[in-house]
Amino acid sequence: MANRGGFPGGGANMQQLLKQAQKMQEESEKIQAELAETEVSATAGGGMVKVTLSGALEMTDLNIKPEAIDPDDIELLEDMIIAAYNEALARAQRLKDEKMGALTGGLGGLF
Repeated sequence: MANRGGFPGGGANMQQLLKQAQKMQEESEKIQAELAETEVSATAGGGMVKVTLSGALEMTDLNIKPEAIDPDDIELLEDMIIAAYNEALARAQRLKDEKMGALTGGLGGLF
């Protein structure tokens, strides 16, 4: 009897695809758990401001040295916080992309 519709090769290929998808999902969850426990830091202003993010892109710590606080130049402090945060975010995103890229084979954007 002819195969009418569906995947070529029948149900065996579909089961294998489902197993592969389940394995990828399990690996993705494992990587995401590892990332949540990984921390990435960046500094600005010569170390005056330090931002730490988890690999899950959540800020976990912010350190500001007292000498960075100048009431007459609050904009400088704001700029240092933004710079440190953006650098930490870029580092955490690169880490996430590297870990997930190994799983997705460069497909990107799927997880």
